[in-house]
Amino acid sequence: MKSAFDIMKFIWNHPLASKRRSYAIRRFFNWQISQRIFPAPVIFPFVENSVLIVEKGMTGATGNIYTGLMDFEEMSFVLHLLRENDLFADIGANIGVFSVLASVNAGANTVAIEPVPGTFSRLVRNIRANNMSEKICPRQIGVGSERGEILFSSNHDTINHVLTDWEIKQNVPSVKVHVSTIDEIFNSECPCLIKMDVEGFEWPALQGAKRTMSDSRLKAIIIEINGSGSSYGISDDEIHSFLLSQGLTPYSYEPFSRTLTSLDKYGPTNTIYLRDPEWIEQRVSTARKFEIFNCKI
Repeated sequence: MKSAFDIMKFIWNHPLASKRRSYAIRRFFNWQISQRIFPAPVIFPFVENSVLIVEKGMTGATGNIYTGLMDFEEMSFVLHLLRENDLFADIGANIGVFSVLASVNAGANTVAIEPVPGTFSRLVRNIRANNMSEKICPRQIGVGSERGEILFSSNHDTINHVLTDWEIKQNVPSVKVHVSTIDEIFNSECPCLIKMDVEGFEWPALQGAKRTMSDSRLKAIIIEINGSGSSYGISDDEIHSFLLSQGLTPYSYEPFSRTLTSLDKYGPTNTIYLRDPEWIEQRVSTARKFEIFNCKI
């Protein structure tokens, strides 16, 4: 759990929140005080006409209250890239923040995959709160290299993950979930954009997505590469090399200028990999502006 100092530092340096620091800090304190007095789920106005139902302890969601868009570059990229009826794959959807942006705000169709039952129920709650049952398809399932069942942690909020052998021996609180492959889930379809946040289990997920990864209809993937794959015996370089072999190369994105910049390497957290940079440049440059945090991007 981050300390108050770490959160304040994050707000202070956030590209969007730093433009309205007093407003962002006030939102932080208002949230903290209100949840201490009356800790209950709150319907929080998100981007334009979208909402999120947020509770105390949801670190991956409350950051959006403080900053507008917690993962500013990646979330803005979703808004600017996707269009009506594109297909978006939210792999590791958690409570559905990216799914809401993709479908409510950008108008895309979304398949939202979240394996942990408690988190999945909160994902469904956010889909219903936005009246998006026709646009967002939630799937309570894990992804891996093959069909089967696997143990997930159940008490780590945004960082629930596939248990390592050591954690299984330690009897870490867990839940058994069904696992499928991305190729099987999407069958003949292919997403325009994939967001993958599977807490170190990227390699098995990608091995079950070889057809999807090589499909020209997949234009981009947002993937977390931060060393957590080492828990499962996989290095970041192996994941990076696999993505390069599929014709996907790393870029950074600057939302205010809508500029894509080629990178030599990944990380240190999320990285955007692109297949067709010229096509994507045209897409993001012609997207409408979205009002967020009393700013327009």
